[in-house]
Amino acid sequence: MSRIQSVFATLKQQSKTALIPYITAGDPHPKFTVSLMHTLVENGADMIELGVPFSDPMADGPVIQRASERALLHKVGLTAVLEMVKTFRETDQNTPIILMGYANPIEAIGAVAFADRAKAADVDGVITVDYPPEECGEFVKELRARDIDPVFLLSPTTEPKRVELIVNQASGFVYYVSLKGVTGAANLDIVEVAARVASIRQQTNLPVGVGFGIRDAATAKATAAIADAVVIGSRMVLAIEASNEGNLLSNVATLMAELKTAVDAA
Repeated sequence: MSRIQSVFATLKQQSKTALIPYITAGDPHPKFTVSLMHTLVENGADMIELGVPFSDPMADGPVIQRASERALLHKVGLTAVLEMVKTFRETDQNTPIILMGYANPIEAIGAVAFADRAKAADVDGVITVDYPPEECGEFVKELRARDIDPVFLLSPTTEPKRVELIVNQASGFVYYVSLKGVTGAANLDIVEVAARVASIRQQTNLPVGVGFGIRDAATAKATAAIADAVVIGSRMVLAIEASNEGNLLSNVATLMAELKTAVDAA
């Protein structure tokens, strides 16, 4: 059982929903990333989604695009991200780390080399936004051979037949994108999301995480009532963007604790 699967199993026994914050590695500066990761865990993160900076993040809205740009200014690429995960693991062996990124950096080094390096860094899951499930069977095979969970996105427009294809490729959990468009693009329609999550659960026993439209504690709580995981991305990155070196960690800690309280209250 992977770390991701173990965390979901434990939370299910406790009737709790996982809280998964997203940050972009290297934002606002590489020296803060590992400290930010520990701060997230100390204030309630059950897992961490760690973004790999990319020059053309097509699924991300302007907030996360700016985060990638800030990280890229400091030359943070896939190799640096994996080193950050290794450093994090020196003092945290329990929290699942899910890399979120795009196919180009993986293709640059090759699927096998990437899987080897991700395993060496002790990565737990990988979300590759632009790898269609129809075309990444070998990549999924390499990840699974190393006990790394391939996590796939489902959208409001994903047809039932394609949902079946995706959930058969996925492990760990599936990630339902709660709105049409990019991250942070619209307000959450919780009734529609609830219906879609229920439909997905008819096709898989995997946990269902929900993200892309969760802006505050209220929407986090509402989402936690219908999902197995709540993913907070743009809101967390906004907190980082609005901070300075002196208050960065405290601002992130405050937001994380607020969201954790809301999710646990669902």
